[in-house]
Amino acid sequence: MLRFLGIGAQRAGTTWLYRMLASHPVVSIPGGKEVHFWDLKYEMGMDIAAYKALFSPGAHIVEGDITPAYAILDRERIEQVHQHFPELKLIYILRNPIDRAWSAALMALRWAEMTIDEASDQWFIDHFHSQGSLQRGNYEQAIRRWTSIFSWSQMLILRYDDIKRSPVELLQRCCRHIGVDPTYYVQHSPELLRRKVLGGSGQTLRPSLYAELRTIYEPQILSLAKYLHWELDDWLAENPATSV
Repeated sequence: MLRFLGIGAQRAGTTWLYRMLASHPVVSIPGGKEVHFWDLKYEMGMDIAAYKALFSPGAHIVEGDITPAYAILDRERIEQVHQHFPELKLIYILRNPIDRAWSAALMALRWAEMTIDEASDQWFIDHFHSQGSLQRGNYEQAIRRWTSIFSWSQMLILRYDDIKRSPVELLQRCCRHIGVDPTYYVQHSPELLRRKVLGGSGQTLRPSLYAELRTIYEPQILSLAKYLHWELDDWLAENPATSV
């Protein structure tokens, strides 16, 4: 039975989380990474019974679906998720939205079969201001939508930075949240836990683009810090010359 959703964020370590959780002996993600049921297949008419059939009826295995696009579902679709799975646990990883937007733009560049030298600053700026990029970087808006339907106790919010800083602790928090043994990951080597999965191209954020991204995201970062009672000053450090 479906017990948890990983709802994002895009380019914030969800593939790493998928690999790590799927390695747990009592966790299963039977649809693989990014099922896209609630954002695409449901909209295209796929029956909810077909989605439920992905998951086993028993309670001995904790099953999940990790699809980053779910973060930006609208309220009506979240209500439909809740109607079918009211007890779901939710996991949301937040990455510095400046870094996330740059990483997402580089991914879009690959999809467009372009090299970075072919993309002007304006190409990147247009991508930063696209509806998809802006929605995926507006974490507070997404959290407010989901927690208006699901309770706060069902939502676990994590920091992408902790994948490098304290991966065991992060995974143990996930385990406690979804109700499985949190000691499993202690046996993993630090090198394995910190290994990149679907890492970026390593391209450094252009200084000419940092100011644009900061203009977009500084107000959101400040608001999110207040909303979550988090310290996010490191997200607003002077141009970190981020490479992803």
